[in-house]
Amino acid sequence: MNTKSAYVHGYSPQEARRLGDQADTLAGLLHAGTAYAAGSRVLEVGCGVGAQTVHLARSSPGARIVAIDRSAESLAQAQEYVTAREPWASVEWHIADLHDLPFGVGEFHHVFACFVLEHLPDPGRALAALRRVLRPGGTLTVIEGDHGSVVLHPDSIHAHEVIGHQVRLQAAAGGNALLGRALQPLLSDAGFDQVMVRPRTAYADATRPALVDGLTRKTFIAMVEAVRDQALSTGLTTAADWDRGIADLRLTAEEGGTFHYTFFKAVGVKPLA
Repeated sequence: MNTKSAYVHGYSPQEARRLGDQADTLAGLLHAGTAYAAGSRVLEVGCGVGAQTVHLARSSPGARIVAIDRSAESLAQAQEYVTAREPWASVEWHIADLHDLPFGVGEFHHVFACFVLEHLPDPGRALAALRRVLRPGGTLTVIEGDHGSVVLHPDSIHAHEVIGHQVRLQAAAGGNALLGRALQPLLSDAGFDQVMVRPRTAYADATRPALVDGLTRKTFIAMVEAVRDQALSTGLTTAADWDRGIADLRLTAEEGGTFHYTFFKAVGVKPLA
C-alpha cells in the first residue's frame, strides 16, 4: 500500500522561507495552550525545515524534543535553523517516516504534528502509528488548515478558482487541503479519547499590517502562487485565467481588502487501558 504522497508545495528555498514566515506569523495563534513539562519526551513528526520546532522549543524549554522527517535535506536545514534561533534547545534529529517509526511502544509523553496529515493518503493509518509510540495518558496534538474556510473581500470567483486548483493538485498528490474539518472523527476513529478540536481563526485587514504581510501575502498567496506551473501543465487553467485569479487574490492584501482563514487544532489522549 502506498503510504506516501508528494509534498505539493515542493522543497525550494522559497518554500522554506514561506514555512518560516508562516510559523512565525501564526505562532501565537497556533501554539497557544501547547506547553510540555520539563523532562517530558515530545515527538514532532514531519518537522520539515524546523519552522514549528523553534516554537515548540520556546514554549517548552525543559522538554526533550525528538524531531523526525523523511527528507534528509529538510532535516539538515531544520538543525541549522533551530540552532541559529534557539541554540539551547534540547532536540534530537532523526530521518524517519512516520509509518515506520524507529521507536518502541509508549516512548513519548506527547506527540505533535503540524500541517503533516494533510499530505498523507491515509491519515488514519498515520495516527495509529503515532498512537503506538505514545504512552497511556499521553497527548497527541494535531494542527491542520482547511482551504474551504477562506473568506475574501473583495470576493472573487476567479480568486476562489486558483485556490481550488491548489486543492485539486494536493488531492492528486495524495493529500487533502480540506482536512481540518475532519480532525475530530479522524482522531476518535484512531482510538484517542477526550478529543477536543478548537478552531483558530486568522483574520487580516489594514488594521493588522503584520498579518496582511505574514499571513495573506507571505503564507497563503505565496503557497497558491507556487503551484502555477503545475496548474498550467496539468490543464487545470490557462495563463490568463490564472493571472486574473491571482490578481484578485492579491487585492485582499491591499487597502480595503480582508482575508479570513480557519485552522483547526485537535488534542487527543491515548487511553490508559
